[in-house]
Amino acid sequence: MKRIKLGMVGGGQGAFIGAVHRIAARIDDRYQLLAGALSSDSDRAAVSAAELGIKADRSYDSFEEMAKAEAARPDCIDAVSIVTPNHLHADAAVAFLEAGIHVICDKPLSVSRAEGLRIKQCLQKSSAQFFLTHNYTGYPLIREARDMVANGKLGNIRVVQAEYAQDWLAEPLETTGQKQASWRTDPKATGGGGAIGDIGTHAYNLVHYVTGLEAQELASDLTSYVPGRTVDDNAHIWLRYEGGAKGQLWISQVAVGNENALRLRIYGDKGGLEWEQENPNILWFTPLGGLRQRLTRGSGALGKAAAAATRIPAGHPEGYLEAFATLYSDVADVLIDGRSAHHLPNIMDGLDGMWFIEACIASSKNNGSWCDRNL
Repeated sequence: MKRIKLGMVGGGQGAFIGAVHRIAARIDDRYQLLAGALSSDSDRAAVSAAELGIKADRSYDSFEEMAKAEAARPDCIDAVSIVTPNHLHADAAVAFLEAGIHVICDKPLSVSRAEGLRIKQCLQKSSAQFFLTHNYTGYPLIREARDMVANGKLGNIRVVQAEYAQDWLAEPLETTGQKQASWRTDPKATGGGGAIGDIGTHAYNLVHYVTGLEAQELASDLTSYVPGRTVDDNAHIWLRYEGGAKGQLWISQVAVGNENALRLRIYGDKGGLEWEQENPNILWFTPLGGLRQRLTRGSGALGKAAAAATRIPAGHPEGYLEAFATLYSDVADVLIDGRSAHHLPNIMDGLDGMWFIEACIASSKNNGSWCDRNL
């Protein structure tokens, strides 16, 4: 099997999401990590590279140096994973796209729509492709739900509700020097959004991915409950979708008792769906006037999309890492076999996420007024 030669920007010692991306890339044995600019600290970058088996001559002090040097090598990497804080996404993505190297970028896209558009403009001129890792789209039952909606099992969508609740920032963890909390609560690194950018974009994207609906307007109420915090840690958001569907999102990182409670509920005029990320191997479907049905991952009754994202038999749970790995394998299918990328989050999904963040901030500053696509 041909493996994609992979590089990574960010993800050195002390990072969380970089390790997740590396595991995801390895699960189906589709990638080989060969190069990296793993930290802005050159010593940490070198040590991190050595720990990961990256040769010294392919450990770089900056992503600019890495993009230029890799593009000039006969054994150049095929793709790069960008797993830095948000404010570095655009510059890194542009550098590699200009070098003709495919980009796999962690969400959200960047810190602003303007920066996102800069990536899009570069992408349009590049021979390379761009992928955004909204990893929850990789769960088998999310793909089953998407197919069910597309096939009319729910009829016309009327109501969507999503929530993403955590409690890990219920106290001022950023004041302790904890790395993950520090940059996620720094508006310079996040672009101004807190919980809405970190986890809210996941919930927002998941609604769109499953239903195909595009939000036309939103109204939001953002709060920073922890004293001294300058970004939101709780949000209530109302959405108006095309076709008349209405939506509600609750996003919180101060909801004590919640670990990673991402939930999705979709109701049409023919049926409803319910799914929870902390129990991802079950999808509940209720047809209008019928009995509530429990669909399980690995069941032979599921469709092709769910089956393709399933690795092990029913009753053996698959979760977060496997869903992430599904995205990486899908990217490999696109890059190696030329398969369609229609089911993968892309630059337009990233720009939609940037509108979501900026509209939430603008609406909340204006006492919850409705913001359309023109803000």
